[in-house]
Amino acid sequence: MTSADTDDLTMRRQAAMAVLAHVAADDIAGHLVGIAVPAHENMREPENGLVMLRGRAGGDGVPFNLGEATVSRAAVRLASGEVGIGYTLGRDRDKAGLIALCDALIQTTDHAAAIETQVLAPLRSRVDAERRKKTAETAATRVDFYTLVRGES
Repeated sequence: MTSADTDDLTMRRQAAMAVLAHVAADDIAGHLVGIAVPAHENMREPENGLVMLRGRAGGDGVPFNLGEATVSRAAVRLASGEVGIGYTLGRDRDKAGLIALCDALIQTTDHAAAIETQVLAPLRSRVDAERRKKTAETAATRVDFYTLVRGES
């Protein structure tokens, strides 16, 4: 695998995770129904844990610990050897497992196209539509403030 292939695969995986992180586990499972999922094993059973959130004062200041967030994570290995990793905010272990499975399937030549067309494309369009709707709702409440300058000298 060349460096360009590795970069392309990394970008596809990142794009997939950006979509899968914003949908419910039932939605992912519903779209996976039409795909013949190969044999796989859990390398890491889905589990809940905590991650430390870091912040910076003013965006570029000294880092500080902002607080903790609950996450779920899982790792899956396909029979062909591909390993998928799934993380999601919250306590949804099923979703973490499904994300890991999709991540592993994206890495295979046999299933990557099916995952893209049958799972990611419909979910991506729905996530984008929800973002556009939320943006429009937010824009409708926008208030423009202005200051009148008094004519005193």
